[in-house]
Amino acid sequence: MNYRAIVKRLPLVGNILRNNPKLMQAAVNVESKLIAKEVPVNTGLQVHVPTPINNDPALLADAKHHGLFDFSWYCDVQDKPFDSETSAFNDYLMKSRFSSVSPSPAFNNWDYLKNNLDVYHFGLSPLEHYVTTGIKEGRINTPFAPRWEPNDKIVSDIDSELINTQKVAVCLHVFYADFLDYYRQCLEHFPVNVDVFVSVSDIALKETAIEKLGALNTVNNIEVVAVPNRGRNFGPMLVEFGQKLLDYDLFCHLHSKKSLYSGRPQTQWADYLGEFLLNDANVIAKAITHMAKDEQCGIYYPTSFMMMPDWVNHWLKNKPFKSKYFEEWGMTDHSEFIAYPVGGMFWAKPSALKQLLDKDYQYEDFPAEPLPNDGSELHALERCIGLLAERNGYKQLFYYPELGRFTQDKSHLFANYVCSQEQLLHKIQPFDIISFDVFDTLVRRSHFVPDYAKLKLGQYLVEQGEVKDAHAFVKLRNAAEFTVRKQKNFKGDVKIVETYQQLGKELGWDEEKSQRYSDMEFAYDLDMIESKDEVVDILNALIGQRKTVYIISDTYYSEHQIVLMLRKAGVTNGYQLYVSSELDLRKDSGTMWAFMKEHLADKGSFVHVGDNAVADAQIPGDFGLTNLHILNPMDKWQAAGWDNPFTEGNELNEQQILKWGPLISQFGRFPFLGE
Repeated sequence: MNYRAIVKRLPLVGNILRNNPKLMQAAVNVESKLIAKEVPVNTGLQVHVPTPINNDPALLADAKHHGLFDFSWYCDVQDKPFDSETSAFNDYLMKSRFSSVSPSPAFNNWDYLKNNLDVYHFGLSPLEHYVTTGIKEGRINTPFAPRWEPNDKIVSDIDSELINTQKVAVCLHVFYADFLDYYRQCLEHFPVNVDVFVSVSDIALKETAIEKLGALNTVNNIEVVAVPNRGRNFGPMLVEFGQKLLDYDLFCHLHSKKSLYSGRPQTQWADYLGEFLLNDANVIAKAITHMAKDEQCGIYYPTSFMMMPDWVNHWLKNKPFKSKYFEEWGMTDHSEFIAYPVGGMFWAKPSALKQLLDKDYQYEDFPAEPLPNDGSELHALERCIGLLAERNGYKQLFYYPELGRFTQDKSHLFANYVCSQEQLLHKIQPFDIISFDVFDTLVRRSHFVPDYAKLKLGQYLVEQGEVKDAHAFVKLRNAAEFTVRKQKNFKGDVKIVETYQQLGKELGWDEEKSQRYSDMEFAYDLDMIESKDEVVDILNALIGQRKTVYIISDTYYSEHQIVLMLRKAGVTNGYQLYVSSELDLRKDSGTMWAFMKEHLADKGSFVHVGDNAVADAQIPGDFGLTNLHILNPMDKWQAAGWDNPFTEGNELNEQQILKWGPLISQFGRFPFLGE
């Protein structure tokens, strides 16, 4: 009878054990041996057992006493052999600080970290915190429930003979010296021998890198170069080693990375990537085996770090920089959300990235520091890595730690966008001041395409003999708007009236006619406005609860025109409206959020809800304002696996608009998946 059975069947004996550490340890040891016999051990690879981070046996005993650690379940979910229960527990404690691995069906690691950010910021294991402190503090623990499940199940048993035939390189860029010890620890137990290429930011690190890494039995050859601080991680890799990497079957690229949260360096993101790209020999050996067996598998990396924002896989501010790579490599992709190695670390077959590697680079080819946190050529390059592999006929392989699964299913990009109307209200409820975007948040257009109103006006003007071509009119009208923006030095926003006054000058319209056609464009648009019912219901519920509700829009329409649209959607009163055309402030330039930040007495009580990943999420986040990003109809359409029909010259194709517009608009009425 093991300890768990004793506690269950003989509670008095269980109490005696808990009050006697030596007896408790003996019971735990007996149970570990009994359970270990029940768990099959994979003998194909010598698996490195992590160093215990908490040697107190009482912690494991307490976790089991509360039914929160299940050895067999953990081995099964993580698909990893352990020689003892203690080894498995240590594996969990170490990974639980930076990944979504859970210890049993009774404890949800991801939920605990998300709901207790102090635990995350201090780098604590959630289960350790819950058992030692959280229970007494009344913190909430939820049962394990995976946020997402792949639609495939790639099983790759480790083939040690096969992976040892692979010619493998590991390419490291070291900016922080303390990472050299970490890389040494990873490579010391690596499943294959490798050649190592290291770029260091400081010449003083060169000998240290050779000393720490070059002597390892798993390292065949090592090359270390000191490099200038230019090109972040990509510059040194491409300038110094790019063409050399073409000689290998596989290569891994990592760089030292730290993030600043709460005023202190945080390494959880780097720990996460390092663990599943370099440290966990079981995962690495499986990934290499699969890549060696599957000729179409060209790149591997873990799914995006769990504490990143929901919209991390979006192009964000980097979209304008992608054209350089798209044109050079002959790529096309019209998705806003893309699968890419977030953080710029990955395994790849050099042939999958041939165009990137097989080119002579100079450091001057890359932008100089300082670079913005986001919105640069290098951030765009990072997002192009997976797309380039696919353009060359390869597939991407991902590792999903929560279920210990390899997959090629890309729907993990939207795992955080599964939400019901009730859950959405629950997320917003704690805030006292809630702001909403207008278009594709509170209202939608029946045919989705914003410029369809302009096209319909153009068709009317053709009938009146005012213009010859409706499509040409839309271009002319948008060019007039751009002219006004240029005249204002792109400060603030334009009014639709100003655009039609400019258009009137070009087409010979008098003031009355310009005003009339301006009103007609709005009337066509208003006619197509429909409600996003679920979000409008939530807004009205919040107003009914006497919450402070703002509505904030970047728009060329006037405040009165927006009010008319909102009324048609069922938003009638109880809110304060902020319209860019009236205030000369814009969300996408940040001026609106600077104003709001100044305006709010307590910014912690504020949350903004909107569909634009940049203007409604990333930029307010830059100002320290909480935000909740929702999917616009096209994002949700593409999340469902359907292509955008309004590309390749079909942006204003009326047949396409009439065919697909209502479907996209209706499908995207509720801005989350899984409703």
